[in-house]
Amino acid sequence: MTDRTLVRTRTDLSDFLLRHRKKLTPVDAGLPSTGHRRTPGLRREEVAALAGVGLTWYTWFEQGRDIQVSESFLLKVAKALKLDDAECSHLFLLAHRRPPPPEAYQWPSVNPLIQRLLDDLVARPAYVANLRWDVVAWNACADDLFGFTNREQPERNLIRLIFADPELRRRLPRWRDEAPKLLAQFRYDLAAAPDDPAMLALVDEMKKLSPDFRRWFEQPSTESHARGIGTIMDSGGTQLGFMHEMLTVDEYRHLKMVVYFRQ
Repeated sequence: MTDRTLVRTRTDLSDFLLRHRKKLTPVDAGLPSTGHRRTPGLRREEVAALAGVGLTWYTWFEQGRDIQVSESFLLKVAKALKLDDAECSHLFLLAHRRPPPPEAYQWPSVNPLIQRLLDDLVARPAYVANLRWDVVAWNACADDLFGFTNREQPERNLIRLIFADPELRRRLPRWRDEAPKLLAQFRYDLAAAPDDPAMLALVDEMKKLSPDFRRWFEQPSTESHARGIGTIMDSGGTQLGFMHEMLTVDEYRHLKMVVYFRQ
């Protein structure tokens, strides 16, 4: 296997930036059209202006010179080039930096093929959640159980549903056994981003909404972990039992697919 040298990575970085710069037109970037251009895409000075960075610094960056750039610089360039989340993470990796923190992203979405995979699981509830347990994609079976479609975006959070939704709690006959296990898994996920404002805001909110959450969260955890709900009653009152499998969908954005299997 050939080693990826620093020179090779710089070349990859240059190719990546040039390719995305050429894909954009002035109209795409909200700039006035100036008629025929000899080369496709945006000019370097236009990207620099859109990103709010110096032209010389951006030129050196695109050329792959040995300069140090900040996280803010990379995020500005990613925004100017209209990179999606996966492309933004790739830019960070090419620039020898860790991907941006979760709060740098907008509400995440999944690749259409992931949604197709969810939809193909016609007999199994399945959803994709991020590190904060916000549900960002789901299939019809999961919608039947949890009613994601009819909820506002902030309410599509499993921790919020489990601890602060009285209707769902009524349908969980083993809630007092299962909720601490789900919280133990959430605390494990929180450890991956302990300073993330969105995660901490959810914790603070849940402490106010749920005395059980506050008490269990503040105590040392001795519970085993659980990624999904094991027992739930459907809309007709039938009790359903599930096992779960978890698959990584996007490691950089901490997106996981949880699939429910009937016991």
